[in-house]
Amino acid sequence: MKLPTHDAAAREVPEDSSHRIVLPRRTPVAPLRQVARRLLMALLVLVATVAIVWIDRDEYHDNANGSVEFLDCVYYATVTLSTTGYGDIVPYGDGARLLNILLITPLRVLFLIILVGTTLEVLTERTREQWQLNRWRNALRDHTVIVGFGTKGRSAAQTLRATGLTRDRIVIVDPSPKVIDSAVAEGFAGVVGDATRSDVLVRAEIQRARQVVIATQRDDTAVLVSLTARQLNKKANIVAAVREEENAPLLRQSGADMVITSASAAGRLLGLSVHSPSAGTVLEDLIQQGSGLDLIERPVVKAEVGKSVRETEDLIVSVLRGHRLLGYDDPAASPLQPADRVITIVRAATEEVDGPVKPGSKPMIPGTGVSPMSPVRRDDQR
Repeated sequence: MKLPTHDAAAREVPEDSSHRIVLPRRTPVAPLRQVARRLLMALLVLVATVAIVWIDRDEYHDNANGSVEFLDCVYYATVTLSTTGYGDIVPYGDGARLLNILLITPLRVLFLIILVGTTLEVLTERTREQWQLNRWRNALRDHTVIVGFGTKGRSAAQTLRATGLTRDRIVIVDPSPKVIDSAVAEGFAGVVGDATRSDVLVRAEIQRARQVVIATQRDDTAVLVSLTARQLNKKANIVAAVREEENAPLLRQSGADMVITSASAAGRLLGLSVHSPSAGTVLEDLIQQGSGLDLIERPVVKAEVGKSVRETEDLIVSVLRGHRLLGYDDPAASPLQPADRVITIVRAATEEVDGPVKPGSKPMIPGTGVSPMSPVRRDDQR
């Protein structure tokens, strides 16, 4: 087995890197801004307390000279809010004592909350993150796991998004924390860790995934990830990319349903573009979902059953019947049968994926009333 160059992302991550799940979150406030905000709140509480004591200063008694000046009010407010309470300045009037009960005591509590706000915020944040993580795990079903978020993995995620898969149904696995932070910034959930280890894939809930995309930079890594993923999930549809064509059979034997040779595919597109630039442009448009023309696989609708492939509204290029992939010109492809799946060329939908979508709804192919997001499971092909 030929080993290509090392994965650049893997080189910068130590072997003992902790595995963790990172969910999308709101943009955090800068630490200095948080500190400045809390200091301002504490200062406002102190000013309010000084103002209350100054207004009612005639009902306070200073054991040193009997009178309470402005500096004495500031001093009293400071030691009172910090719960020090030396007792050298005390309220002796009923009005002053009532104000201490109704106003200064709540301000003292608020001041203490501000002082210990960092600790409370950390505890609250950890509790919220744990609750959010448990909720995410319980709700995650039939999702897509993308291993590797380099150029190939990012392009795969963009294509899945263009076909109607929402961001919360995609989980990114990568050994680099920086890469995962980038994926989280785009709205995806991420798992930091080596995908060749089963515990990392379990954190991505791969045992309940519907699809697995392996887009690592090394072929040997892709083989190990495919073996581990197939061991954890017997029914998932696994699609993997390899650099060298000679490693494709190993990936198929390791459990991958579909293997894409990235170097050969790019070379073929280059050769086609040299021979026929227009054909190369059309082919590139077909593999870019969401713009121009889209090449999709979908089930046969009821209205198409019994018709020839040339009699349908969509341009059908192939028919999938069981394990056989029949071309449009194959006499056995017609008439279409209810259990068939067809590969068609359709005009890309113009609806924005991120727009408001009803819960449970799926994007439909124009003119068919069916959703393209219905891949064949591994057990359905047998």
